[in-house]
Amino acid sequence: MSKAIITCALNGVLTDPRQHHVPVTPAEMAAEARRAYEAGASVMHIHLRQQGPDKGHLPSWDTALSREVQDAIRAACPGVVINHTTGVVGPDYQPALDCVARTRPEMAACNAGSLNYLKLRANGDWAWPPMMFDNPVGKVRDFLEVMTAAGTLPEFECFDTGIVRCVDMYQKNGMFEGTAQLNFVMGVASGMPALPELLPILKGLAPTDSRWQVTAIGRGEIWALHRRTAELGGHLRTGLEDTFYLASGEKVTSNGQLIEEMSQLARETGRVVASPDETRAILGI
Repeated sequence: MSKAIITCALNGVLTDPRQHHVPVTPAEMAAEARRAYEAGASVMHIHLRQQGPDKGHLPSWDTALSREVQDAIRAACPGVVINHTTGVVGPDYQPALDCVARTRPEMAACNAGSLNYLKLRANGDWAWPPMMFDNPVGKVRDFLEVMTAAGTLPEFECFDTGIVRCVDMYQKNGMFEGTAQLNFVMGVASGMPALPELLPILKGLAPTDSRWQVTAIGRGEIWALHRRTAELGGHLRTGLEDTFYLASGEKVTSNGQLIEEMSQLARETGRVVASPDETRAILGI
């Protein structure tokens, strides 16, 4: 039985703590990480939020806050791997580069291509103003160079099939070395749908020596995709960034509930949930 790494995406950038039970402060992040860790997660994907009153729905790139959050999570979860966000819209992404360069997390997201980030309401109106999540090659290269210097493993975030193909080209072009770590992001309305039947195609488009996992965005219906991921040997991710719902449709209030269900799913498909030490060995960190 192959080992399955479980990542917990603790809070995300769009989830609003005024509406949902997402952690904001370092203490809250550590407490939620501990719940996920005890349920089987060995990687914590983190976003930073502003800490002032009524500011918790806003992103932050404060390096001191990043260190505090990472230290709190590591103290609560011995051996855990930190995966730091780097997603920034627009040309001013130096603060995100600085977070990686100065705090040197074990892993960091590397958004591997651009996407029109869109969603419609039922009446046809835009759910938010249409935006471009811009990740041109020069921006990707900048992040890869900083991650290499920091000893940080890049996780290539792929929102569409063409972006998966780009990772293979980045590798062949020499933009990074070693085994590619891919994250297939599925369920964004203007990206890849959360369909299990897409997984064999995505595996075939990825570099031949790559590791891969799935981020599934949605409600109870996404758990069929998680199950197929486990069956095909992929690594697993869930958390309050990605969903608030179990397969039953029950709404959760903690990351721990989601990771408990993911760990059970992994065992049902014949996988062994990787410990933090096993995760580090698999990832080579």
